[in-house]
Amino acid sequence: MTDTIPLRPLASDAGGDQPSTPRPPIPDAEILDAYSQAVIGVAERLQPAVVSVSIWGRRRSPWEDPPSGNGSGLVIAPDGLIVTNHHVVEGTRRVRVAFDGGEETEADVIGSDVASDLAMLRTDAGGLTAAEFGDAGQLRVGQLVLAIGSPYGYTSTVTAGVVSALGRSMRAAAGRLIDNVIQTDAAINPGNSGGPLVTSHGLVVGINTAAIGRGAGIGFAIPVNETTRRIMSALISHGIYRRAYLGIAGRERPLYAREARRLAREQRTGVEVVELEPGGPALTAGMREGDVIVAIDGEPVAGMSGLQGVLSPERIDKFVVLELVRRDQRQEITIQLGVWPAP
Repeated sequence: MTDTIPLRPLASDAGGDQPSTPRPPIPDAEILDAYSQAVIGVAERLQPAVVSVSIWGRRRSPWEDPPSGNGSGLVIAPDGLIVTNHHVVEGTRRVRVAFDGGEETEADVIGSDVASDLAMLRTDAGGLTAAEFGDAGQLRVGQLVLAIGSPYGYTSTVTAGVVSALGRSMRAAAGRLIDNVIQTDAAINPGNSGGPLVTSHGLVVGINTAAIGRGAGIGFAIPVNETTRRIMSALISHGIYRRAYLGIAGRERPLYAREARRLAREQRTGVEVVELEPGGPALTAGMREGDVIVAIDGEPVAGMSGLQGVLSPERIDKFVVLELVRRDQRQEITIQLGVWPAP
């Protein structure tokens, strides 16, 4: 199947290069009213596309039994395709989803990816309201976002906040680090997992995945970008997404002036290695925690999104040359990439 999941740039308030004239201050009441109208509009637009996902054990069991877990999901195609989190449906093949209007139906888990914490469901329902994707690469810290889902089973719950940080790493429930996540202070609680993080224009830019239990105001979402779209398309077509495997957890870090001087190219950021997986290609090749990756096979790597893009399926088992900065010195390391998950 070809990549059919659209990704639309976020709407911009820019009006071109025309000079602007100063505007008089807007009264606070009008600002709050505009904020309220934006939230209301997004909620009304997205709630029909958000579903509640119920799990009846991690085995075959009658639907009459009390559900053993719940989460959220997002309709991405009118013919019944739904995206949710891997950890929401892990260990089961069949779930039940409930729509905003109260209708319920069974769904099959057609694909799941532990590394990105994404899973795809398919239902027999048709004529569904599907959400529209934006581009998380255009998000800015401080930007207004909304989280929609079913925390603690309360369906169609809407919370608002801002993007608190970008390019974070977080440890999933299974212990694996997930890179390049969005941090937000929009309230995310158990049951929100798998629901959308949405801009004020109604475009989905993230799939909510976790919250820090005792860290009020700290939630995380998987960014919607080109890599995420490839993963979802592969899960729909093949049920699995295999990726070239480096074996690190990293985060974007600015290059210090002395580090930048060591590089042959102009570059302001790279990916700092914060953890090496035991037995992984990076550790085997001699990489160290604290190394800053700046390029792979000559392709600049400025952040985790860029690194994930370079580690495409086409590079599985291939040798690549990593350019990095270690203790202010430029170095190159040749690494044979692996495959995740292993065949």
